[in-house]
Amino acid sequence: MAIFDDVNNGIKEAMKAKDKVRLEALRNIKKVMLEVKTAVGAADELDDTEAIKIISKLAKQGTDSAAIYKEQGRDDLATAELEQVAVYEAFLPEMLSDIELDKAVKQIIEQTGASGMKDMGKVMGVATKQLAGKADGKAISEKVRSLLQ
Repeated sequence: MAIFDDVNNGIKEAMKAKDKVRLEALRNIKKVMLEVKTAVGAADELDDTEAIKIISKLAKQGTDSAAIYKEQGRDDLATAELEQVAVYEAFLPEMLSDIELDKAVKQIIEQTGASGMKDMGKVMGVATKQLAGKADGKAISEKVRSLLQ
């Protein structure tokens, strides 16, 4: 079953269970997915890789917002954001551990034949495509930088 269908079913279940946090998060996912599907020149169907990109972006935005709320002393809003992020993360594949990320980046460096910092762009292009949804872009960048130096 496609992620879009899972989100729709999750909305129904959250409505029945009267789970406001889950319902709001799932409706947010659906809203963004519908915007992408109905954009000019977009395909009628939304594949799972696109859906994962959308959900991971929402999760990152929520985490960033929660950090800002905490800095401003608004723990109530930070908690609400983090609860929604937990719903988003249920749809995302499991993130790579530091060791797995290290191994994957080393393989990509070998594949691309990178030899130094001048090749970072080439490695990052391949790494972000292969590791999309499995690792944070910032973590990938830091790992590539440390291994190329």
